[in-house]
Amino acid sequence: MFTIRVYGILQHKGRVLVSDELIKGRRITKFPGGGLEFGEGLKDGLIREIREEIGVEAKGLVHFYTTDFFQQSTFHESPMQVLSVYYTFHVADPELLPTVAEPFFGVAEDPDQEVFRWLDLATSKTEDLSLPIDRLCGGCCGMNNSWSCEGIPLRCWVTFLEGRERRHSMDKRPIGSAKTPSFR
Repeated sequence: MFTIRVYGILQHKGRVLVSDELIKGRRITKFPGGGLEFGEGLKDGLIREIREEIGVEAKGLVHFYTTDFFQQSTFHESPMQVLSVYYTFHVADPELLPTVAEPFFGVAEDPDQEVFRWLDLATSKTEDLSLPIDRLCGGCCGMNNSWSCEGIPLRCWVTFLEGRERRHSMDKRPIGSAKTPSFR
């Protein structure tokens, strides 16, 4: 059995957005995203997840990493292999996202609750993320200034840097210039 998951990596001002969720009674810190629904493409699934979870449109999705090793699902007792696909993305105004400063602030013990917060890439560690594949991607995002990309194919790393540079240069355009193109 397999489960397909799709996650988004949103970086802004040296930080990365994470979700603190209560899943099956466990506190989990992970990248935003979730399960693919039947009939849904990967990008459409992530756009839906970001819209449902955060209430904004994910734009400019760029493939970052696809799991290339066996990973048993953390949340299934019976054998269940996880296939996770990660994309970088941006939103219209990251400063307006509903975030908290403290981990799990406002999350009660009721199931399926989540809050979002920014992790500072210079001070956070990959261990701040709960899921093994997220930790791998977190290291490649620069957590703890490690920029450890062991296990991430070079093409994903180059795609990530190119997308980051493209978004960075677009952020410096004068007011009234053309809108960010859609890479969807």
